[in-house]
Amino acid sequence: MAEASRRGESTTSGPDPAEAPRPTRVMGLETEYGISALPAPHRGAAEEDLHPMQLSNHVVKAYGQLAPGQPAGWDYETESPLRDIRGYEISRSTAHPDQLTDSDLGMANMILTNGARLYVDHAHPEYSGPEVTSALDVVRWDKAGDVVAAIAARRASQSLGRSVRLYKNNTDGKGASYGTHENYLLDRSTPFDRVVTQFTAFLVSRAVVTGAGRVGLGQASQQPGFQLSQRADFFEAEVGLETTLNRPIINTRDEPHADATRHRRLHVITGDANLSEISTYLKVGTASWVLRVIEAGELGADLRLDAPVAAMRAVSHDVGCSAPLTLADGRRLSPVDLQEAYLEACRRHLERVAGTLSEPAVTEAKDVFTRWQEVLDALRSDPLVLADQLDWVAKLALMESYRARDGLGWDAPKLALIDLQYADVDPARSLYAALVAKGKMRRLVGDDEVEAARTTPPEDTRAWFRGRVMEKFGASVVAASWDSVIFDVPGRPALQRVPLLDPLRGTRAHIGQVLEDCADVTELFAALGR
Repeated sequence: MAEASRRGESTTSGPDPAEAPRPTRVMGLETEYGISALPAPHRGAAEEDLHPMQLSNHVVKAYGQLAPGQPAGWDYETESPLRDIRGYEISRSTAHPDQLTDSDLGMANMILTNGARLYVDHAHPEYSGPEVTSALDVVRWDKAGDVVAAIAARRASQSLGRSVRLYKNNTDGKGASYGTHENYLLDRSTPFDRVVTQFTAFLVSRAVVTGAGRVGLGQASQQPGFQLSQRADFFEAEVGLETTLNRPIINTRDEPHADATRHRRLHVITGDANLSEISTYLKVGTASWVLRVIEAGELGADLRLDAPVAAMRAVSHDVGCSAPLTLADGRRLSPVDLQEAYLEACRRHLERVAGTLSEPAVTEAKDVFTRWQEVLDALRSDPLVLADQLDWVAKLALMESYRARDGLGWDAPKLALIDLQYADVDPARSLYAALVAKGKMRRLVGDDEVEAARTTPPEDTRAWFRGRVMEKFGASVVAASWDSVIFDVPGRPALQRVPLLDPLRGTRAHIGQVLEDCADVTELFAALGR
């Protein structure tokens, strides 16, 4: 239980006492959207200059006008962005300002009824999806975030009188990069050095499956060309705490947003912002299973790379997906071969543990492994057959059609614009959406499912409690975080904190009927025994 904060809140014991069977993995995605605005018509130059942070603030507030209840703050009480898994904490005086993520600088923040967070982060609107327990649910709530972004951009355009554009990408092509981060809850007992030595090669090689594609080589697109990943050129270290400078392949922030004696949150910052549902599904589905294997100590083979940072860029720059990478023991394997080695380890592990998992978890695992294998087989023969499944291949096929038609070199500005337009979240402008509309991109979830996920939280994690109280009692929620909700309860002198340290408590099965039966927050706290 969290201690009462310095603001004088009292705490409760949490919304439900029952323990749920542990699922395959608790995980989630967060995306910073690229942002720009066209000049406003009939206005002076001074009025047209909005800092990206101000513009992002308008976007978040514009969407907030749709939300039930009142805007709530973010509860930073239990956050520790400077604590390192390796056993130390950086002092605030020496930390880079971008590392101080436990302050909102007065920017807009929304806790949404679907359990997600929409806020301003590093001058970008960020949608942090709710905690889920399956790869397919990651896809559902991630696509819901894209719809949230599209609505927010449209409403901000109306209120500002100028066109605001949001892009689901990771670089402006001029040297700036912004993140799409994955979060996986691990067992605290898993040695972190094992995660580093065994997970790094997976992250380095997975761009062949999960890359979003990018025009330009180098951080500022100094060289013409096409590469698999939006993010690869921006990584400069193997291990580290930073996320916006000297970016590491393995991030060491020790901020579990859960019971720290039991859990560790692996904050993965190497991934691209995917629009393809299959790319997202495989990105989180494969990573979650590789982490299961690592936790169990069952990887078997030594897959350490000789030079991971250089290898990450080499993989991204090799459109043929066949250039061998040198391992620490001198062997040379292609990224596809590396991915298949991880796949085989996952299959062996599933055979051993299938009897301990739920039927849906086993079914999804088998589907992930089948799709993973099919993608790897296609990459070996003809990657372009995957143009209806993977972002980077879809984008490359689109680029090659324009290059053939118009005789364009990779340095043609038109190709950079096409790259950007692919990532536009507005369905009317998005080239990805155009491919979907023409049946040229496969989908895993329907529009109705995505719309439901935009307003409704997942049922099997604490996101259910967070989202439902925002919908039903939002006016009484003062602040919230991933592991707490703070209420202003009439008649009580102190704010009331409900800790949510277990991501698998506060679910619909545990607390749903209680929430439905309570007419106000006073009744809720009486029902919780507080």
